[in-house]
Amino acid sequence: MTDTELLEIASGAMKNAYAPYSKFSVGAALLCSDGTVFTGCNVENASYGAANCAERTAIFKAVSEGCRDFSAIAIVSSGGGETYPCGICRQVIAEFAPDLRVILQNKEGKPVSYNFKDMMPYIFSL
Repeated sequence: MTDTELLEIASGAMKNAYAPYSKFSVGAALLCSDGTVFTGCNVENASYGAANCAERTAIFKAVSEGCRDFSAIAIVSSGGGETYPCGICRQVIAEFAPDLRVILQNKEGKPVSYNFKDMMPYIFSL
């Protein structure tokens, strides 16, 4: 699967976002090593602590279905340009996929790719 295809899947997931408070919709597409893709969107809540980001939604869906071997995640947002995972999402990625490739979409709509370890070099782990 190409980076562009994964970004397109993330864009489709973003359409399901529930973001009435921030008006900032996010979609994610998580690629498993076997080719399976799990999607996620952000889901906000009046009690902000009960909200969940797109990246964690996709990861939690995958883990709950028995998939724990990930190769890439694509992230898009309604804000346009590169939208990086928040700190909590970075910690969840560090737990399950410290070697993950993170694919973002630049302002021109082109994919840009980062090694997760470059985004968070000093992970917290047991």
